[in-house]
Amino acid sequence: MKFATFSINGTPTWGIIEGGLAFDLGGRFADLKACIAAGALQDIGDHAMRTGGHSLADITWLPVIPNPDKVLCVGLNYEMHRQETGRDVVAHPTIFARFANSQTGHLAPMVRPHVSTELDYEGELAIIIGKPGRYIEPDAAFAHVAGYACYNDGSVRDWQRHSHQFIPGKNFPGTGAFGPWMVTPDDIGDLDALRLQTRVNGAVVQEAQLGQMIFDIPSVIAYCSAFTRLEPGDVIATGTPGGVGAKRKPPLWLAPGDVVEVEIDEIGLLRNTVADESPG
Repeated sequence: MKFATFSINGTPTWGIIEGGLAFDLGGRFADLKACIAAGALQDIGDHAMRTGGHSLADITWLPVIPNPDKVLCVGLNYEMHRQETGRDVVAHPTIFARFANSQTGHLAPMVRPHVSTELDYEGELAIIIGKPGRYIEPDAAFAHVAGYACYNDGSVRDWQRHSHQFIPGKNFPGTGAFGPWMVTPDDIGDLDALRLQTRVNGAVVQEAQLGQMIFDIPSVIAYCSAFTRLEPGDVIATGTPGGVGAKRKPPLWLAPGDVVEVEIDEIGLLRNTVADESPG
């Protein structure tokens, strides 16, 4: 099943995406995170009335989980990307945080801030946590996953390079695109075999299979749950393949009007157009 957060006539809600329609379930739980926390995804998906659906053209997509307790991001998690950055091989995942208010939805602008022209793309798989846990063992990790989505961990590279800490360059408003929806695990086959592809104006700039991650999903969940309790609705962006704009010669920075797409087999296609930050 596909679950999404969206607005209808300016009112935020959430629901199921099916057959080219959005079915509003906002009357059942306050938001998608609350439904996940209640463990009700399967039940509500099986028994929700598929009537009164809204055309996808009539909704405004919001980040899949607009209000996560936390967004954790894995850096340097594909070998080609590690090599292009010149970083050392490490024994543990590189983890940084993104703030919820830095996120944007499918078809919404990715915003280039006025203080930089070095906005970069990073196509990624996002994990949405379904069941809380601390010190989760790798062999139990998938039981804590509610679903998967596409993520574009947009990076303002000069601000990212201000210090050894990634956080400033990863948290400008409107740079973390998340959507269009969350796909539940029962709708996905062999996760490792799925292809992730990022395109800028139709040209492929990143491509990899999810099984090429250095630290796989169970390892990432186990590691993150050791230093923080994972909560329902938490998001883990699992890292980007090689081919980022900053490491191309010349660099490929995103500019207003550029269209960026992140597509993952069996999960979805996330599309955003780049826009400059509005004055003020």
